Parts: sequence; C-alpha cells; structure tokens
Amino acid sequence: MPAVPHPHHDDLRQRWTAAVTAAHGAAEHAAPYADDLLRRWAEPQRRYHTTDHLLAVLRRVDDLADHADDPAAVRLAAWFHDAVYLPERSTNEERSARLAERALPELGIDEGRTEEVVRLVLLTVTHDPAPGDRNGEVLCDADLAVLAGEPEAYEAYARAVREEYGFVPDGAFREGRAAVLRQLLGLPRLFRTPYGAREWEGPARRNLMSELARLAPEG
Repeated sequence: MPAVPHPHHDDLRQRWTAAVTAAHGAAEHAAPYADDLLRRWAEPQRRYHTTDHLLAVLRRVDDLADHADDPAAVRLAAWFHDAVYLPERSTNEERSARLAERALPELGIDEGRTEEVVRLVLLTVTHDPAPGDRNGEVLCDADLAVLAGEPEAYEAYARAVREEYGFVPDGAFREGRAAVLRQLLGLPRLFRTPYGAREWEGPARRNLMSELARLAPEG
C-alpha cells in the first residue's frame, strides 16, 4: 500500500520547483527529484527527521531569507540536509551532500551553486558557521529553530528523537544525547541571524538545559 501523502505534499512540490527555478535549474525536470526527496523524507525509520521537519525548516528559511546571500542555495540545502537519514549511521550529512552533488548538476544547476549547497549540507554536522557565513547562518538557524519551541513542543521533539534511536539502550542514549546537548550549549551562540539571536536564543538554551537535567542519572 503506498504511503499517504503529506498534508502539504502539493505545497512542498511547489516549493521544490520554485527553489530549482530560483537556482536557474531546469524546472521542467524537477518533478521526479521532488518525488524522490519526498519519498526519502517519509521513510518509516524517521520520527523527527520527517517531512514535517523539512517543511518547518523551509518555512524558517522563508522567515530568514533576507539575511542570506543566496536564498536559493539555502533552500536547496534545506531539501537535502537530511535527505539521507539512518539513525544508526554517523555519515548521514556526508551521504546527503553527495546526493545533492549528483542531483543538482542533472537539474542544470551550475557548479558554483552546487558546491555551495554541498557545503551548507555538510555544515549541519556542527551547526557552527564561520563569522560572515550568511547562508550558513540562515540554514543552521532554520534547522535549530525547533530548539526554541514552547516547552510542550520541545518535549514532543525530544520524544521523537528518542523514538528514532529506539534501538539504543537507555543508558547509552542518555550519554550520547547529553553529549549532543552539551556541544550545542557550548556554542557561543546557537543562533547567528539577528532574528534568531533575538527570538530563539533564550528559549532554546532553557529547553536544552531542562532536557540535560532530565537526562542526568538519578541519585
């Protein structure tokens, strides 16, 4: 039985075609790539890194687009940044970047912009763009915006992440997740765009610290 289409399936397809068009790609050939990407984002092993996450990141890129030097590249990077996602693998970003590196030239997107998309996808390994990397700031802020949700929404996000790693024993998951949270909290700033720094930094740090406290061993 085929998967039920995402409620915003048509919107997502239109967003993909618009991103390819803005990047001076061949929009008339975009549809099969949209289908492949949406299929990837709907794979059954995903609980957080789903089509919902893709749509949320794209909407946040819309909010922050005026800050980017190349919004088209950022939007394409958003589509590819978790296109390959297997929770048990540590090479998802690299494999997602290689997918973009293969697909974008086939769509007629030039080498320079393709290289920028690949770079941005790889940047989501650390979410730590260099000063002045405006494209990287927008993509990373959009990807991390979930951290600044209301406490209930953040807890739902954290539960979904735990479900993705359901094959990991509790103790090992707590240790690994705590390391991720400490890495994020150790960044001088979680959000680099003016809007993100103003609106999301405080709530995100509070949420991260609350989750880290919940992960601490009892006793």
